[in-house]
Amino acid sequence: MGFWFERALSGWRAPAALALAAIGALNGALFMQYVIGVQPCILCLYQRWPYVIVAALALLALAFGRIRPLRVALLALIGLTLLAGTGIGVFQVGVEHHWWEGTSGCSVPPLEGTLEELRASLMAAPLARCDEVSWSLFGISLAGYNVVLTLVLAVFALLAARRAVLKPGGRIDAV
Repeated sequence: MGFWFERALSGWRAPAALALAAIGALNGALFMQYVIGVQPCILCLYQRWPYVIVAALALLALAFGRIRPLRVALLALIGLTLLAGTGIGVFQVGVEHHWWEGTSGCSVPPLEGTLEELRASLMAAPLARCDEVSWSLFGISLAGYNVVLTLVLAVFALLAARRAVLKPGGRIDAV
C-alpha cells in the first residue's frame, strides 16, 4: 500500500477520518433533506443510524486510542457497523428497482377505518415512498451512493483494525 494510505490507517488518523466521514455523511443527509428538499423514506432514516453509531465509536477510539486492544476492537466494530449499513443500502436499492418489496413502513397505509383513524395513520406514514427514487445523479440514487460510501469506509475501518494488530513487517504484534 502507498505511504499516505499506510499513514491514514495508523494511530489516531483512522478513527479521526472515520468520525469525520460519518459526521459528513449525516450532514449531507440533513442538507439533502432540509436544504434541497429531498424527503427521506423510512429506509433512508434507517441508513443514518450506522453513521451515528460509527461517529460515536470513532470518537471513543480517538479518546482511548492509546489502549491498542480497545482501538482494534472499536475499529473492527466500526467496520461491521458499516457493513450493516451497506446491507441496508443494498436493500433500499433493491426496493427502488422493484427487485423485492420494502418493509411495512415503506408503503402508504390502507384507507380504512374512521376519519380519526385515517388521519392518525396518514400522520404516522413516511413522507416518501421507498420504492421511488426521489433524487439521483448519473442514474444512481442516494441509496446507491450510500452503498458505495459505507462499503469503502467499512474496508478502510477493517484495514485499520488489521494494521493496528500487525507490525510494519506484517507480523502479528502483541496487542
